[in-house]
Amino acid sequence: LVAVVYDHTDTPTGPTGHPTGWWVGPWQPSWTPRAHAAAVRAVHAAIGRGDVYQVNLVGHATARYTGDPLPALSRLAALPGARYGGTLTGDGWAIGCASPETLVEVTAGRVLTRPIKGTRPATAAGRRDLLASAKERAEHIMIVDLERHDLAHLARTGTVTVDELYAVRRWCDLWQAESTISATVADGLGLADLLRAVCPGGSVTGAPKLAALHHIAALEPVGRGAGMGALGWIAPGHLDLGLTIRTVAADPDRLHLWAGGGITWDSDPDAEVAEAAAKAAPLRALLTTG
Repeated sequence: LVAVVYDHTDTPTGPTGHPTGWWVGPWQPSWTPRAHAAAVRAVHAAIGRGDVYQVNLVGHATARYTGDPLPALSRLAALPGARYGGTLTGDGWAIGCASPETLVEVTAGRVLTRPIKGTRPATAAGRRDLLASAKERAEHIMIVDLERHDLAHLARTGTVTVDELYAVRRWCDLWQAESTISATVADGLGLADLLRAVCPGGSVTGAPKLAALHHIAALEPVGRGAGMGALGWIAPGHLDLGLTIRTVAADPDRLHLWAGGGITWDSDPDAEVAEAAAKAAPLRALLTTG
């Protein structure tokens, strides 16, 4: 957990370009496409046994770099659809986020979440395919139901509503399906209770959540680190945290990037591998080009 206190300024600050001497080496995945596809088949078998309905599998890749990573990470915030675009730094580490997804927001006594699930190329045909896909819609609605359950732990009885279901919006070169679920906050809700109820996010775990986490721990090649967590801000009476999808972290020697997708009974292993690559591609391109 990192908390930073900011002063307000009318003048934006911070670097916008690559520094002199910036270099990023080849990206090295923590699992091969074959191993990723095998993990998808393992989830498929778990669904067949009745263990889970859906599991979100996330892969990881690293690349060596030289130079100051912060200017490069800052550029991620400019990607189209980056609702939670920004950077955060500490001693020997930094992260850059281009996330479009709201993990949790609290405003004027109302709590909401906006899960994203379902992806297609940002073409006219891709949009039609996403809207017509029974598989993507079923996968999405599973997570909407999960998020309704999460918010019910925080809400006054009977106030959980689905305000928007399966809206198609754009992030970079992809269409994604997003829903909005909200509720009236119960009396006495504290920050710790809020985070316990919504973390980790349903769209990056699966359903049922605890069973999905068991399979995630067994199948994913490395930990998720700064990926699939939360980045945002807190002020009196207001909280807004984005889910750290489309996020890159830097340690003193390497960049780290995570990408994945939800696996259901109808998932095709090769298509899931391709979807994860498509989500990572804009971030890789922005980091490695001048």
